[in-house]
Amino acid sequence: MKNILSGIFAAAFALSASAAAQAQDKPPLKIGGILDMSSLYADITGPGSETAAKMAVEDFGGEVLGRKIQVLAADHQNKADLSANIARDMLDNQGVEMIYDVAASATALAAGEIAKARNKIIMFNGPGSIRLTNEACGPYTIHYVFDTFGQANVTGLAAVKTGLDSWFFLTADYAFGQDLEKDTSAVVTKTGGKVLGSVRHPLNTSDFSSFLLQAQASKAKVIGLANAGGDTVNAIKQAAEFGITKGGQKVSPLLAFVSDIDSIGLETAQGLLLAEAFYWDLNDDTRAFSKRFMERTKRVPTSAQAGVYSSVTHYLKAVKAAGTTDAATVIKVMKETPINDFFAKNGKIREDGRMIHDMYLFEVKKPSESKGRWDDYKLLATVPGNEAFQSLEQSRCPLVKK
Repeated sequence: MKNILSGIFAAAFALSASAAAQAQDKPPLKIGGILDMSSLYADITGPGSETAAKMAVEDFGGEVLGRKIQVLAADHQNKADLSANIARDMLDNQGVEMIYDVAASATALAAGEIAKARNKIIMFNGPGSIRLTNEACGPYTIHYVFDTFGQANVTGLAAVKTGLDSWFFLTADYAFGQDLEKDTSAVVTKTGGKVLGSVRHPLNTSDFSSFLLQAQASKAKVIGLANAGGDTVNAIKQAAEFGITKGGQKVSPLLAFVSDIDSIGLETAQGLLLAEAFYWDLNDDTRAFSKRFMERTKRVPTSAQAGVYSSVTHYLKAVKAAGTTDAATVIKVMKETPINDFFAKNGKIREDGRMIHDMYLFEVKKPSESKGRWDDYKLLATVPGNEAFQSLEQSRCPLVKK
């Protein structure tokens, strides 16, 4: 009898050990970030986006469907061809199931085509071009945080309504800047304003003097900055140095992040109007996440970085609910499931891939109004997502049935 019982226990142990070994043999679920880790958008996304993705994975429990979750990240150096090559390598050779962030629009458009051809989910947090949910949309493409239409609609509309009705644009000469100028111009003219001209500058420009002089000579009430990151910071600083703002013209950054305002300083940035999808000090939930993020990075999260955490979490929940990583099944769950977290309330992913959520109009505080570093914004208005973003009726995405 003792020998029989020993045999039963040994068999049971062997089966248990075999099951554990099989679980350990499952390959990890890999998600890959294609980021600007060292250039003008590094503060907006970069290492902070990688940190946000890792925080999302840790908070989710580190595994799903019996598979460990692994976060990868690569630097695209703001080169579209390199972004495409990274996406191709991640999906073809490294076994990545989902790509996140892909900061900058040209790099996002390039990586998006690679993901689309392979029927893989790609979620954009840092890029803004409206093309990502228009002509370049795909069945597995999600534009999560902001886009040029939303930024233009929130900022441009508010400015014109206050009497700032003549504009001149300083535009970064690539997809994002061109779309931002186009979308803001449409809002300005539709609301009764005028566009007096524009000038395009190369990406990552250090000297804005000639461009600013053209803007100054236009006598426009508003100099709209259709750029982002280091370009926005440099343009605002140099506009102040040239006395342009003291001369009565208003500089309006059409895409700015709290990291940009921190770099510029409140003395120079005070009074700027800007649209954001997220601010660390909006409510208790945003403050709680931001406190944890700051413990790791020593900086508050930008809207793009907060969006990475939210979108990665939403993806992992969908994988768990679907019981598979099959892109078609997972994306169906993602689009059917509302998003309710610190980033979005009742957010929803539409058929064109646009994640609809509230946007916010802020004014940058005066130094005397700020309680300390990162206390930069005053909330002026909350704009519902269905008013901020392009409607489906206006969509040029082939997936939208009309």
